[in-house]
Amino acid sequence: MRQQIKVEVAVGSLVLCGVLALVFMALKVSGLTLDTARQDFQVEAYFGDIGGLKPRSKVTLAGVAVGRVVSIDLDEQWFEARVVLALDARLRDLLSEDTAAAIQTAGLLGDNYISLTPGVEEARLQPGGVIRDTQSALILEQLINQFISGSLGD
Repeated sequence: MRQQIKVEVAVGSLVLCGVLALVFMALKVSGLTLDTARQDFQVEAYFGDIGGLKPRSKVTLAGVAVGRVVSIDLDEQWFEARVVLALDARLRDLLSEDTAAAIQTAGLLGDNYISLTPGVEEARLQPGGVIRDTQSALILEQLINQFISGSLGD
């Protein structure tokens, strides 16, 4: 009887560890976090085409995640995508006003994310500021269409 209880406790512990691992993996994949004390500041960037960029997509600097996309909406005056980024507070005094933002793809068909490239100006990017140097997403379907129409036109 005691041996059966030990086996049941061991199996129950193993199942509990498996469930916790699945929850952890789901949070990592979705980009959600349980860290509510994180300090950040928000800036805006405008793109002609955001491709598959979504809210909560990561923002990187030199390949290191330094923020997230907060929201995406349409600028009705210029018909561009307005993307609000939440960046880590330690970047507040490091990024210059001429910082560039480009939408990249992780792998050939992976998720889109924003990659930042620091500039060289002395003036710093302030909370609520705008990143003006942006590069839109590279759309695979458009490239294929250009290749097909270019090669068929010859």
